[in-house]
Amino acid sequence: MIKKFLSVKFTESKTNIAVLVLRIFVGVLMAHHGYGKLTHFGEYSEKFMDFLYLGPKVSLALVIAAEFFCSVFLIVGLFTQLSLIPLIITMVVAVFKAHSGEVFGDGEHGLLYLVIYVALFITGPGKYSADHYLFKVD
Repeated sequence: MIKKFLSVKFTESKTNIAVLVLRIFVGVLMAHHGYGKLTHFGEYSEKFMDFLYLGPKVSLALVIAAEFFCSVFLIVGLFTQLSLIPLIITMVVAVFKAHSGEVFGDGEHGLLYLVIYVALFITGPGKYSADHYLFKVD
């Protein structure tokens, strides 16, 4: 079993497991960020960055929707690629607007999330996802 797992041979099973691990890991971490914003909405809403010029409360609500709710969908693998779009947009705004493109500074974490989200968008949800079971998506 260990020898098979440590093999460098490409298998579809390994790829699906890797996608599952990435989805769960990055989803849980980002959902934690979103949950913090959700539970402290009143505190953050007055001073939150108004990136769409719709007001700080609307901007914060959109970020919470992406970071928390889309992350929950990502973890389950439900509407995966659709859920990744708001997450990708949120990370682009975080890296290039909130952190002024400082990818080797404050924007480093956002860039890591962004790259993982783009990779997951390209690969799709994988076999171990609700999308696969409900919609026969690979």
